[in-house]
Amino acid sequence: MTLPEVQTPNPPSPDRPFELGLYTFADLIPDPVTGEQVSPEVRMRHLIEEIELADQVGLDVFGLGEHHRADYLVSSPATVLTAAAARTRRIRLTSAVTVLGTEDPVRVFQQFSTLDLISGGRAEIMAGRGSFAESFPLFYGQRPFDYDRLFAEKLDLLLRLRRETAPHWSGEFRPALTGQEVHPRPVQRELPVWLAVGGTPASAVRAGELGLPMALAIIGGMPERFRGFAELYRQSAQAAGQVARLGINSHGFIAATSQEAARTYYPPHVAMMNRIGRERGWPPLTPEAFQGGRGLRGALFVGDPEEVTTKILHQHDLFGHHRFLMQPVGTLPHSSMMKSIELFGTQVAPTVRREIARRQAQATPTTA
Repeated sequence: MTLPEVQTPNPPSPDRPFELGLYTFADLIPDPVTGEQVSPEVRMRHLIEEIELADQVGLDVFGLGEHHRADYLVSSPATVLTAAAARTRRIRLTSAVTVLGTEDPVRVFQQFSTLDLISGGRAEIMAGRGSFAESFPLFYGQRPFDYDRLFAEKLDLLLRLRRETAPHWSGEFRPALTGQEVHPRPVQRELPVWLAVGGTPASAVRAGELGLPMALAIIGGMPERFRGFAELYRQSAQAAGQVARLGINSHGFIAATSQEAARTYYPPHVAMMNRIGRERGWPPLTPEAFQGGRGLRGALFVGDPEEVTTKILHQHDLFGHHRFLMQPVGTLPHSSMMKSIELFGTQVAPTVRREIARRQAQATPTTA
């Protein structure tokens, strides 16, 4: 029997000029235009096909958010990513995010180590507090918690598990480990752990001091307002003798023309954002706000390939970041999602990579 050719995985590397990818919460609400509601089974099949296509067109990363509510499909990112690992070859597979406050770090490590083994070294964890709080009453009831202490403790254990097979560790919220071995171990020497943050200065300082890559969510307003936040992260890393690696996560969608992108994306984006807004007391999203967000200084990456390319490069001028992940929000037709992924991988990504590599080459001093 002839074995299939083994592809070299796509390891994280500070030397790679720029990484581009997608993440999704796998929205599961009726299509706001047609009213059609696909079944969870069909949505899951579509999701795996989208990850497979992202790999085929050369994107670097695909992430899945963890949620425990009816309007989002994925409660166990590691499970779905493991299924995708069997159908992909190079793309890195990450949570976006793992809600670490209501997870057991030992199980998180085991699950993502398993994913790493199956994928040949392509697993990542993006740890955060999550954009919703539904997991806390589900797993902890109504007990009061200091969420920051809870998260910090669990993050500390997760990072220890990367380095030690049989750690001695104790904390306030979880039973101590007294040298028990934690298996399996991953392919990668250390599972990459990104810290996902939404704009809290203390979180940026924590990421910098720990030397963790930071994924900054910019989903509204003027992105340039976050420059100081990114600088705080870099200063904290430098003071701690750590290396800073910044990613930007934003909403977006690509179509062949700017008009088609806006026409296709506006209904599902507005439907989901207003759905969330009613829970949080946000005002409804207006067409004017949507159009403003699409501008060069807005937070929405919605347009044709040239527009999205220009905007990614504009933000790279602002942040000098290392990774950009785009999230299509809302229930979009599967065919539209597949086309958006194709355009992202075949037209946007190559142009962005070439231009950033050119800029970096110009900035690097040459020796005589």
